[in-house]
This record gives sequence, structure tokens and C-alpha cells, in this order.
Amino acid sequence: MKSAQQTPKTGKVYLVGAGPGDIELLTLKAARLLAEAEVVLIDDLAGSEVLSLCPQARIIHVGKRGGCKSTPQLFIEKLLVREALAGHKVVRLKGGDVSLFGRASEEFAALEAAGIAFEVVPGVTAGLAAAAELKASLTHREHAHGVAFITAHGAEGAEIPWQALAQSALTLVVYMGVTRAASLQASLLGGGLRGDTPVIAVENAARVDVRSVCSTVATMVEDFARQTLKSPAVLVIGEAMRERAVQLAGQATEDSLSANTKIASVA
Repeated sequence: MKSAQQTPKTGKVYLVGAGPGDIELLTLKAARLLAEAEVVLIDDLAGSEVLSLCPQARIIHVGKRGGCKSTPQLFIEKLLVREALAGHKVVRLKGGDVSLFGRASEEFAALEAAGIAFEVVPGVTAGLAAAAELKASLTHREHAHGVAFITAHGAEGAEIPWQALAQSALTLVVYMGVTRAASLQASLLGGGLRGDTPVIAVENAARVDVRSVCSTVATMVEDFARQTLKSPAVLVIGEAMRERAVQLAGQATEDSLSANTKIASVA
């Protein structure tokens, strides 16, 4: 007697936030899922170091970075569906947090449409990592009672309420703002934000090559160009940053004076 043909078991997808690049900022759950994964689809910004946690998995690089050749979003969604339908335990590893500016909603919709079970595992977003690097509170009780996470995409359009944000007294954490610094500056100033409002850019937050650049809304374009600021970087804007910006500017001056003194003494 022939045995009844079994229906292949559908796998499951875990959308996991990898954090800003420091492997120690992964959650315990993220590390466990990576150790159990059969397939891992990883973004460029997730950092290659995390792959040491999943040597057993088949790795598929699906990088998406501004100004670089990127994997089409529709192709990523098809890969997720295909691998899950093949019965695999799939980890979709995204830089930062899954729900912030990672087009996760499109992947949710694709998985739901295909009837595939999925789970979301949050991660440390770059904006919080930047605040940690700066040792600054995003919600200073005297200056900012809230924080807004914003993408600089569309800074020249009407879809982002810049005037309301400029007048909100919130700390603004802007992602993908380096290459759009000029349009972002114009939008903020046009929205009524004071030109002397502090801006601190943090490049490669939580990584070994992290660095920060202090500026203001009025001078950010020139300062970022002079310091050759590059992505990935987040911009932290608002009065909550003023004290820290003054401290960092003072430290930079001290370092410069110290370096000049050493040069003079050698000469």
C-alpha cells in the first residue's frame, strides 16, 4: 500500500533588527534565531560580524544603500516567500530596527499575501546608538519632551511637515540626511527653525570607526562637506543637543591646541 503523499511544510520568516553594527547590541533572541536559521538574508548595514553567529546558514546578501547598486525590493520579497515555501527557517536581517525606514511593511504584506507565518524581532536603531555615543539624552526635560525619527527622503517635497517639526521643540533624529543636507537645511530654515539650532552628525554609530561632527542648522552643509561626512550617519537636531555640542566643540579645540603644541615642541 502506498503511503499518502505528505504536503511540504511551510517555513517561517523572522524579520530581525541587527542593530547599528556592534554585535554586542544584538538581542539574545536575535542571536538565538541566527544560530537556528537555515537561510539568512542580510542587509549591508547589518554588518558582516553578525554572520559569525550563523555559520550553518546559507547567506544571501540583499544590500540596499543610497548611491550604490541595490537589490530590488520586489526581488527580496520573492526570495523570502520562496525560501519559506521551501520549508526553511528564514532570518531577514535588517540594520538597526526592523520597523524604522527599512521597508518592512512591504515585506509584511508580501508574507501575509503568501500565507507565510512571520515574526518581528526589534533591534537598536541608529538614532539611539548615536545618542549613546554622544552620551546625550534625546529628551532633555528642559528642552525636549519628545523625539521624532525622520527620513530625509523627500525633504524637498510636501509630504514631510517641516514647519510643524521645526516648531515642535522635539529633538529631530534624521536618517539618510547627509546627501540631502542642503535640501534638509532649506526645509528646516523655511519651517522656522533657528539657524543656531545645534546639529550633531554621528557617522557609523556604535562601530569602531564612529565619529561625530558638531554644527548648526545654518552651517551644516559647509561643515559636513569640510569634514567629508559620509553615510551611514544620523543627524541629531535640537536644543537638547546644545550642551553636548558645546562640550564636543571645546574638546575639539583642546585637541587641536594640544596637537599644535606637540608639533611646535618637535620643531
